[in-house]
Amino acid sequence: MTDNAVRAVELFKESVRTFGFAESLTGGMISSEIVGVPGASEVFKGSVVSYTNDVKMNVLGVPSFVIEEHTEVSAECAEAMAEGVCSVIGCDFGVAVTGIAGPTGDLPGKPVGTVYFGYHGNGRTGSFRRNFEGGRLEIRKKTAECAIETLIAALEGKI
Repeated sequence: MTDNAVRAVELFKESVRTFGFAESLTGGMISSEIVGVPGASEVFKGSVVSYTNDVKMNVLGVPSFVIEEHTEVSAECAEAMAEGVCSVIGCDFGVAVTGIAGPTGDLPGKPVGTVYFGYHGNGRTGSFRRNFEGGRLEIRKKTAECAIETLIAALEGKI
């Protein structure tokens, strides 16, 4: 578990709020960091590993036009995933990640290492893009750490 995972759990306990994740390229890695923290069950409601587009659409409610017009690796998809996880699991804050860990799979304008982060909570929804370097595992680890940082920033109203 990371220091940020511990911090996220503590901050959410103090705020009496809950959170969850919608994970694509990380495949549960973010959730694994959080559940390593004792007491996480008080604030962590769960996650949806939406590795495929049909899960993004059929479970999280990402509209098909979002994927058709913007692809699954997009700000629009990340935002819809974050909103969807809040709805599906009933949490106050949701963070979603979708991207390309590689070593293949790049899209036009979106090379391996492209990751979109979506967040929803406190009446705000937003997203941002990061480009990570490294191998598949390194990209996934960097994504997981950034997702937890995003969760903290969303709770603190910094994004």
